[in-house]
Amino acid sequence: VQLQASGGGLAQPGGSLRLSCEVSSKILFSVNDMGWYRQGPGESRELVARITKDGFTRYAASAQGRFAISRDNAKKTAYLEMNSLNPEDTAIYYCMAQITTAYTARRDYWGQGTQVTVSS
Repeated sequence: VQLQASGGGLAQPGGSLRLSCEVSSKILFSVNDMGWYRQGPGESRELVARITKDGFTRYAASAQGRFAISRDNAKKTAYLEMNSLNPEDTAIYYCMAQITTAYTARRDYWGQGTQVTVSS
């Protein structure tokens, strides 16, 4: 199972970025919850947003109203639209997916992380 994240980069304060995370595997699998977490310098990893396979969402207070998580189940891809970015959003963003395969029970898988830097 692999999670490929993309879309990070440099944004100015008040700007926007869109992250994508695609799940792939050579064996049969199903995806339950997907989510985005982030880890700033010297900080612990924290939840940003999470979405169930039925589309129910949950956000960190810092992301509520500014970020939007969505997913395309057919493409096994999750997205994070980030608006009104501020320097406090600077972090490495990790995607997560709860996956069940033909050989393993449901467990969390993580992407490699993508850097988001908000600076003027």
